[in-house]
Amino acid sequence: MKNLIIILGLLTIILSSCSDFLEEENKSNVTAEDFYVTEEGFESLVNANYSQLREIYGGEAYIFCSGTDLYAEGRDQEPPGLSQYTQLTASSEGVADLYNACYKAIQVANMALYYGDLTEQTSTFNQRLAEVRYLRANAYFLLVQTYGGVSLIEDYISSPELSFDRNGAEEIYVFIISELEASLQAIGSGAYDGRVTRRAVEHLLAKVHLTRGYETFGASDDFSKAATYADNAIAGQGLTIPFGELWAPGNEMNEEVIFSVQFDQASISADPTELGHMQASFFSSYLGGSEVAGDAPYRTYTLCPTQFAIDLFEEGDQRWEGTFMTEVYARYYDFYDVEDHSSLTVTEYYAPKWASSADDQAAYEAAHPEAEFHPYGIYVPSVSRNFDYETIPVRKFDDPKALFGDGRVSSRDIILSRLADTYLIAAEAYLQGGDPGTGLLRLNEVRRRAGVTDAILAEFDIDYILDERGRELLGEYHRWFDLKRTGKLVERASKHHYLIEESNFIGSNGELKILRPIPQEALDLNQNRDFPQNPAYQ
Repeated sequence: MKNLIIILGLLTIILSSCSDFLEEENKSNVTAEDFYVTEEGFESLVNANYSQLREIYGGEAYIFCSGTDLYAEGRDQEPPGLSQYTQLTASSEGVADLYNACYKAIQVANMALYYGDLTEQTSTFNQRLAEVRYLRANAYFLLVQTYGGVSLIEDYISSPELSFDRNGAEEIYVFIISELEASLQAIGSGAYDGRVTRRAVEHLLAKVHLTRGYETFGASDDFSKAATYADNAIAGQGLTIPFGELWAPGNEMNEEVIFSVQFDQASISADPTELGHMQASFFSSYLGGSEVAGDAPYRTYTLCPTQFAIDLFEEGDQRWEGTFMTEVYARYYDFYDVEDHSSLTVTEYYAPKWASSADDQAAYEAAHPEAEFHPYGIYVPSVSRNFDYETIPVRKFDDPKALFGDGRVSSRDIILSRLADTYLIAAEAYLQGGDPGTGLLRLNEVRRRAGVTDAILAEFDIDYILDERGRELLGEYHRWFDLKRTGKLVERASKHHYLIEESNFIGSNGELKILRPIPQEALDLNQNRDFPQNPAYQ
């Protein structure tokens, strides 16, 4: 499957230039009407839908992570609107990126569904249509969470359309669920190989129902359906892989991965700074400068873990060492390339809260005289974090094979859905559906793998779930959606992000900036002048 997607990953497919795509794909000058109705042509068009995931998730991570309780900027500035809200407008940096990428994906999906009515029937035909419906639903789910109601476009657009209406969020959710239910009827149930599976659809249905359940228009059975779909996706599978092994480079197709964006070195070799992705570039301070190129990863010094993120971990939690590079060696990548670490020189050490006393520091410095000891409480982003190595590195996404640089250089897969997330979705759904006992069982499965004690019913609430999601899923492109879904965005971001106050969220006419604004460029291009902006930005 990955090799199929590699081929299409080399193409650039955008809403305004589908004809360019057809020309690139159609080497023999056969018309699109002839090529895409063949088995080979239709298969290539379906694979093009997977390639669009790279454009949705492969660029900067700010739209997914900025302006939350877990990440804040260090030395370098994040887009201030997305990060701090005070300057958030329809023209702000980064606001349009997800909007444009999702509509490009929707256009390619609509194109595949259009030709699906014309192409020859094969043994995989219904499966491929189900995959496309999942991918289109995923794009709409990202849009409706981020911007609220958007234009619902179900048909392939082959010539310019200049005017669009805005559909309500409730209608978008109905469409997403109908698409996923239709996908579920035809999707395969085999092991994950890079294509959408039944478990992936059930996982996404669980998250969609969970998210809609918080809305004023949510259905009375949304939480119960979310719990059922999540349990179906879990399918009795336990969390058995040690947390650190989950994130070992090259292990992205482990048995707990439910769905991911596929990359590898071959797929980005034609342009390794544009065809890869940027996930590995965030969540740390700069690690040594260009003079260590090849020996350490490039880091943007943005989306650095906040003090609150660090505080979430307790002694014995395997996710502490599995998430953070707590000891940096003279050559950073020796952590991965050298099996025996005992002879390596430690140059930076980030002490946890349970090992930061004066005695702890003295003992560590005696054992590692060349190491810079970073006591607990000082290696988080703030106005004074201005030097290399001053914030703790997140290592989950490290790619030792990536080129040094600030482009899209990583070729590791981006994991979108994995089993522990499904357990936590189930935990939240059961809690909100009135069955906290069962929800607690699901959450404690995640904690047991981490090696920490079970949570108890008296402390099990939505804040505890958000804390657990922070520990388990740090850096995985969920956090803004988690806080927005649960109604905790204003409270938690203003409490734990050093640059955000509650007043930052107040927009036009006292409306809160919970949704992002509809991008100004989309409004300017739309000849329907009655297309409304979100209230906080009017």
